Amino acid sequence: MTLPADDFALPFAVEGAAARGRIVRLGAVAQRVIDGHGYRGDAARLSGEALAIVSLLGTSLKFDGTLTLQTRGSGRATMVAADYQTPGHVRSFVSVDADAEPDAPLLGEGSFALTIDPAEGANRYQGIVDLHGSLTEAALGYFEKSEQIPTKLRIFVGQVQVPGGEPQWRAGGIILQRVAGEGGIQPFDADDDDWRRFGAYLDTVGADELLDPTLAAEDLLYRLFNEDGVRVFAPQPIAFQCRCSAERVENILKSYTAEELADLKTDDGRIEAKCEFCGTIYPFDPAKLATAGEQA
Repeated sequence: MTLPADDFALPFAVEGAAARGRIVRLGAVAQRVIDGHGYRGDAARLSGEALAIVSLLGTSLKFDGTLTLQTRGSGRATMVAADYQTPGHVRSFVSVDADAEPDAPLLGEGSFALTIDPAEGANRYQGIVDLHGSLTEAALGYFEKSEQIPTKLRIFVGQVQVPGGEPQWRAGGIILQRVAGEGGIQPFDADDDDWRRFGAYLDTVGADELLDPTLAAEDLLYRLFNEDGVRVFAPQPIAFQCRCSAERVENILKSYTAEELADLKTDDGRIEAKCEFCGTIYPFDPAKLATAGEQA
């Protein structure tokens, strides 16, 4: 199997241990999102962490749809949002309070929600857990409380020096989960020797391994599980793509009253709406919006 150089999720199974997982490597995708927002430091890492989480979880969907991560917290990052839409499109943004104290917690206390919205047929599902610590810790709490699936999760985000170029942002993650045996019976529990051993293996994975573009994902999996045997499946490509459009934004603005539209006017009399995910700015004529709203 020939793996893509970057921006993919690689599903795998530990042979004979009823454990499956995925590795995610994000290079150009992470750089595109972080550059597009001009994020630095903590905000950049938080955006990359959100991208890695929705990529790891979204690539497990067995149907067409969207998986969305959203937080609201009391820290400097008042809101984090990211989503994965099949077959492999991701985006994210972080809202940072510019007036917050620099030594205030990044996320603080709040809520962490994962929403699965099938394209058709099945009902929408949302799970909400408390937010404290990191996004990764909240995601683990989601699996423990909402899904009750024993889960190990490791995520790193950072800059990697590119030969002859500027440092590039990258995000990498690995998730391992227990899967049910035949008839839905769990073959082992969270206190099983194998599961504890797998957790110890994942604890050894560092940023240098998950972010190194020269270390193949297959080689990393072999390092971790060669004694048990590991089988990989077809890689799933991941790309940045935003779903915003002038039409969508216009339909939202048409629902505003004339007074609300007036409050949105710029100095030159226009209304400009900016997509939080990709940074695209859509200009509108307030008079046309008000007329359209009255006709609707």
